[in-house]
Amino acid sequence: MNVLGIETSCDETGVAVYSTERGLLADALHSQVDLHAMYGGVVPEIASRDHIRCLLPLIEQVLAEAGIDRPDAIAYTAGPGLIGALMVGSGLANGLGLAWGCPVVPVHHMEGHLLAPMLEDEPPEYPFLALLVSGGHTMLIAVRGLGDYDLLGTTLDDAVGEAFDKTAILLGLGYPGGPALAALAEDGDDAAFALPRPMLHRPGLDFSFSGLKTAVMLLVKKTQDEGGFAERRADIAASFQRAAVDTLVGKSLQAAKQEGLERIVVAGGVGANKLLRKEVAERFEGQVYYPRMAFCTDNGAMIAVAGAL
Repeated sequence: MNVLGIETSCDETGVAVYSTERGLLADALHSQVDLHAMYGGVVPEIASRDHIRCLLPLIEQVLAEAGIDRPDAIAYTAGPGLIGALMVGSGLANGLGLAWGCPVVPVHHMEGHLLAPMLEDEPPEYPFLALLVSGGHTMLIAVRGLGDYDLLGTTLDDAVGEAFDKTAILLGLGYPGGPALAALAEDGDDAAFALPRPMLHRPGLDFSFSGLKTAVMLLVKKTQDEGGFAERRADIAASFQRAAVDTLVGKSLQAAKQEGLERIVVAGGVGANKLLRKEVAERFEGQVYYPRMAFCTDNGAMIAVAGAL
């Protein structure tokens, strides 16, 4: 069975074809970063209009690459995300499904991220713990099987990706901020500043990053007032990244122990962070799985495989 996957939840148009017999046959991704960079963030109306412009040509492209005229089923991101962008994907998916006479499967965006490691040659077996980290979500989920999910913890305020982006703004970095901050952090000392690890030593598995963001804001103001901000930007970035990663890893290890899980999946856009990957692999005694870097951010392949499953 060949499944066409469509992802239009935010500022990336992702399309892919996944075969239940042969695996991923084709995928394509169009990023809108350049369109939104001048605004310092995603403009929903611009995002929706660009999805309209790009989606059908990308579908034609991946079908040609996969060597098929039409899929056996269509999967699309039904939410969460920008409502206008989601409507573009939903409208085209359902229109094509009607024209082609094939089933159309709505997919939860975060379930797509959760199942992205199933695209790899050695996918994780159930059960496992999923750490889903992105610009809009920070979640710990006990995954017992396909569709059998137990939400253990989530963020009470900012998602970790949002905290990365807002900290990047404080440091004068461009959009998107997360990758830029991580790159700057490579030149800094992550022990230079003692920043908080929010809720790490409190009961429960929820997260909170607003306090960490505020601590960075006060630190930036202090170094600016003292005249050493330019020289300490990399140290601030590294110290923030270390605090955020320590929090994510600490809570993940706590959750895995609590649930008796020996496998961890790290997925979502922040799952591409090199320090996060390194720390989970070194500190967790079980097996750790990630999607390949290209499938950490939003993409059509994860929606296609989720729809197929």
